[in-house]
This record gives sequence, structure tokens and C-alpha cells, in this order.
Amino acid sequence: MPELPEVETIRSQLAPALAGRRFVAVRIDDARLTRPEGPAAVAAELVDEVVRDVRRRGKYLIFEFASGRHLLVHLRMTGSFQHPAAVRADPHRRASITLDDGSEVAYRDIRRFGTWTVLEPGELHDYLAARIGGEPLERAFTTAAFRRALAGRRTPIKAALLDQRAVAGVGNIYADEALWRARIHPQRPAGELDADEVSALRRAVRKALELGIARRGATLRDYRDAGGSSGRMQLEFQVYGREGEPCPRCGTPIEKIRAAGRGTWFCPSCQQLTPSRSRDSERRTGRGPGRRAR
Repeated sequence: MPELPEVETIRSQLAPALAGRRFVAVRIDDARLTRPEGPAAVAAELVDEVVRDVRRRGKYLIFEFASGRHLLVHLRMTGSFQHPAAVRADPHRRASITLDDGSEVAYRDIRRFGTWTVLEPGELHDYLAARIGGEPLERAFTTAAFRRALAGRRTPIKAALLDQRAVAGVGNIYADEALWRARIHPQRPAGELDADEVSALRRAVRKALELGIARRGATLRDYRDAGGSSGRMQLEFQVYGREGEPCPRCGTPIEKIRAAGRGTWFCPSCQQLTPSRSRDSERRTGRGPGRRAR
């Protein structure tokens, strides 16, 4: 599933190419994409809109138009954009946009879970505020703000990280990577983390996401950026998908469990469900086994 780094990678490619461009023609071939609105009606609404910018909020791509309207696109599991669109036939293309420079933007989605939503001027803030929380890469994502978002939660921390109202943009991959970096077991109750643990996890979330962006996202099977290239973050996973392999930090075999209904990878030594006093001290001081060279 595209998470924040994958969506940000696509945004960074589309924004300079689309800014100032006008939608000359829009074709939507999949009714699931716009329901409950009809695809033909949504396509007609988008014609002649001029792109002011392409932004991101959490996992949403936001096409901001000069008219004040917005097109929100959630890629869900397998959605992606291509620009310029491939000439060859693509059975997974669900929509296409022709720009005033003659180029074409294609939207493809293998599993057809993605959504397009057109919002009128003034609707964007309330729409997003009801669905997602703080942006983890912004300055406002402080330890205090993160701790408030987790306060009183009895749900496992892995589930809390996947809740977009707690922190926007984090999905299964980067939750596991962040928890490993912070040495926190994925089934620890979120509300029981102390201030030092929340601080460590906040830094770990940011580090994991920043690395994902720098590596242009992770390609496990379907993800491609807007240019059709694979990401490279999968080459630097520390725990995700590495069951049975040695932990890069301590050498203990990585284990896989189910947490928050999702496959979850962690190190049983570095990420203890009940942290030992020595481990807790090690985490607080930053001392401990060095990272394995990869």
C-alpha cells in the first residue's frame, strides 16, 4: 500500500509537471473510483480546471485548482499515476487526463480500491480534519502533540500508528520500521508508553519516513513512481518482511506476528513486550549494539 513516502514521491514528480496546466479532457473508466458520484459527471467537472499545485496530506494526493476546488486522490493499495502516460495498452488504467501541453496523465489501479473526490472551495479543511491527524514531518509534530494523540489508548501501539487520526501517512511498513528503531514492541499498549518512549518513537517515525522518501518509496510488488520506476526503500528494511533473518542490531532472528490485524515484524530481543531495566536504560542513553553494516 502506498504510504507517506510513496505518495510524497509521486507528488514531487507531478507538481512541477502539472502546475499551471489545464485539464483539456478527463476520462474515468471505473465507476468505483468516484462512487457514489458518477464517473462521467466527475470527469466533466474537472475539464478546464487549471492546476495551481499538487500537495499531499497524509496518504492523500491533493490537486489544488485555481478555481479553489480540490481533487483528492487516495491511492489505497495499488493506485498510482504515470506522467507522461505509457503509450502501450494498459488493462489497469482506470482514468486519464489530457493536459493543455498535449501530454497525458494516467491513473492505474490493479485492485481498484483508490478513490477520487472533488471538493468545492472551503470544504478541504473540514474533510481532512475529520479523517487524519498531524503530519509527522512537520514541526508541529512534537513529542507533546504525539503523546496527546496516544494518551489513554489501550490499543497496541502498532494499531495506534496505523490510525490516521493519530499520525497521518504511516502504514504497515513504516510502522514496523519505526517501532524497531525505537525498540518498542508492537503490542505494547499505546497509552502506557512513557515520555521518553514517545519521544524515541516520534524520532523513529520521522527517520523511517524520511529514509523512505530519500529512497523514492518501497516497491514490494506493484508500486511505481510517476515515471514508472521502482523505489529502493525495500533494500534497507531492518525488520519488515525479514522473518527469520538476523536483527541488524543484535543478531536475534526477526519474528512475525499479527498485530492490528496486519502482518508485523519485530525483534524479540530489542523490542521486548515488557522492557527490562537494562534495555530501558540503554534506550534512554542511546547506547547499545551498533547497527549492522548492510
